[in-house]
Amino acid sequence: MRRLTSHLSPCRVPGIFVARDSYVTTRSFSSAQGGIRSNMSTSNGNHAPAEQTHDAMTAGEVAGTEPPNHAQPNVNPASQKRPNAFTELLSQSKKPKSPIAADDSPGLKKKTLTALRSMDPRNGLIVYIEKPESNPEGRVVEYDDDFVVINDKYPKASVHLLLLPRKPTYYNQHPLLALSTDSAFLGQVRTRAARLKTLAASELRRQYGEFSISDQPYQSALEEIMSAPDPPPPEEQAARLPPGRDWTKEIVVGVHTHPSMNHLHIHIFSRDMQSPWMKHKKHYLSFNSSFLVQLDEFSLDEGSPRYHPSSWTSWDMKCWRCGENFKNKFAALKKHLDDEFEEWKKE
Repeated sequence: MRRLTSHLSPCRVPGIFVARDSYVTTRSFSSAQGGIRSNMSTSNGNHAPAEQTHDAMTAGEVAGTEPPNHAQPNVNPASQKRPNAFTELLSQSKKPKSPIAADDSPGLKKKTLTALRSMDPRNGLIVYIEKPESNPEGRVVEYDDDFVVINDKYPKASVHLLLLPRKPTYYNQHPLLALSTDSAFLGQVRTRAARLKTLAASELRRQYGEFSISDQPYQSALEEIMSAPDPPPPEEQAARLPPGRDWTKEIVVGVHTHPSMNHLHIHIFSRDMQSPWMKHKKHYLSFNSSFLVQLDEFSLDEGSPRYHPSSWTSWDMKCWRCGENFKNKFAALKKHLDDEFEEWKKE
């Protein structure tokens, strides 16, 4: 497993890497599971991507041009008192790989942009799958021959990772089919997802642990260890730390019934829904309704209604934490989520 020392925080405002001038059309395929639609698409290179009825992303997000609601500051990991979760994970590796920095050379940028302008914007994930070693935009967290893990370009929560299979056998399939009909692949994804939940939970603890009442025993012990003149190695630190809050319970893993991007990807994200890219009703519903099929729900039975998202964008929005129904009032929900977020951090 090759790990890159990129910061896990999704707050960085990324550069634009997919052209605006691509037109998308979709084709469908039939299956024993009831004719679910694939969004594998074609491009004629003349127009902006068409936003489809079931898309959880906006056309701007598909094209890679969507700005956040407000600017987020870049965070320099070296300036942090405690390392980010990925740095901690890397330090625990017995034989860590040499870090690979993002290649920002003008030559690579020009070649990448030229290639991407000629492709369907919905194929935007392929650059991470085929060339993870180039670390496009510094977004790659780790990779090996089977999978690559990246920070989502448009995160919908404090922590939002994507797990991408690298073999065409898998990445060209619809996620519901692949995870329901291939038990070996499902097993691989579950193994990776379990590890990534731990990684994401560690990053969530780094961001919010100091505010959490139930995490105070852990935080106090960690502060004492880190303040020592000669802190013990990571393995010994872990043995001396009390459990504290179980942050893995705040991490969700799942796939969308109608992915907006062509290549199979699995979402690993925190439940808080705090992000400058959480901007629309469908953003919220796509991660807080049955439009998201969680990993522990697989495999799906043949003919399961989960294969059909129906008119999911018309569903009511309910707070993920307290269950209050905001129906179609996204602005009211967003304000409520901000209040709930502050209380959630304190748990």
